[in-house]
Amino acid sequence: MVSSGVVSHDGVLAHCSGSQTGKRLRICLAASGGGHVRQLLDLQPAWQGHDTFFVTEDTALGRSLASICRTHFVAHYALGQARLGKPVQMLRAAFRNMVQSARIIANEVPDVVLTTGAGAMYFAVLFARLRGAKVFLIDSFARFDKPSKFARILAPIAHYRIVQSKALANAFRNVRVFDPLKRVDEPRPPKEPLMFATVGATLTFDRLVETVAKAKTQGLIPERIIAQVGAGGRILPQFEQTAESLEFGEVQRILRVADIVVCHGGTGSLITALREGCRVVAIPRRFDLGEHYDNHQSEITSAFEQRGLITVAHTPEDFADALARARQRQPVRATTDQTEMVEYLAAALSALRPKLRPITR
Repeated sequence: MVSSGVVSHDGVLAHCSGSQTGKRLRICLAASGGGHVRQLLDLQPAWQGHDTFFVTEDTALGRSLASICRTHFVAHYALGQARLGKPVQMLRAAFRNMVQSARIIANEVPDVVLTTGAGAMYFAVLFARLRGAKVFLIDSFARFDKPSKFARILAPIAHYRIVQSKALANAFRNVRVFDPLKRVDEPRPPKEPLMFATVGATLTFDRLVETVAKAKTQGLIPERIIAQVGAGGRILPQFEQTAESLEFGEVQRILRVADIVVCHGGTGSLITALREGCRVVAIPRRFDLGEHYDNHQSEITSAFEQRGLITVAHTPEDFADALARARQRQPVRATTDQTEMVEYLAAALSALRPKLRPITR
């Protein structure tokens, strides 16, 4: 679908393919669902004005993009599915993804790929690279201590390599480091006695949903609760409103007024809540319980907790204490300030030459 806008992190409609004159690159914006896509949206000032299209997964945020932007969906798969005992499912999805990615890149023939990962973007990036595209690899903001597997696989073929933690300065050859996490010294918006419990955009997380419902039953949560539980997630009577999936604009509206957010350990959920000054309790998904493909959410939430931004509950038994500490703390606001990375990317893109393309009428 072709249109002229995209929803940025603050809900403002901005341009996907602007009308600037001069050199316009065709840019493939490749990112899987949730926080990976949101990171690309934060970088919009660098790529707006070029001829852009998204390659992503069929999530609520992906569908929001597709309604206003040129967007292609590919099947979700991840190497971690094999670790969780689903190798056949992974291989089938990977094959479907490979075919879809090959068709998309053959039709679009991008000059540039800008990718924040993760695994479902591998074939799109690879096929674009084989067709001569310049690859900008931006390792996920979710990686603080070591690079992601996606980045380790694609770093050798990337032309530009970016990490977002100073601890990763030596992760790759010729790497650039940008640390975007910043506090916001502004009062938070007026809040209501409302809790938003969310499992994110891609996977169910019944342990989080059940933990919040139990705490409500025990009288630990006097607030109203709105829950986003994922496709096939638990629908429980303790919640005032439950949805499997919510449009990103609706999530932003809820966060604007919610005092407390209980979420998984994904950076997208954490940052969007902190931007609105919510008190955040994070419950990271655990690999040993089959909730995710690895334990990187524990790494993320630990880093956020060390910076005094959130409280963390690793088990249901920890939740009451984490919730109590969140209530006692002064709420903080934080965001990702991508100004330096945007300037770097904009300069690098302006130095590239678009492919000569046939003139169509």
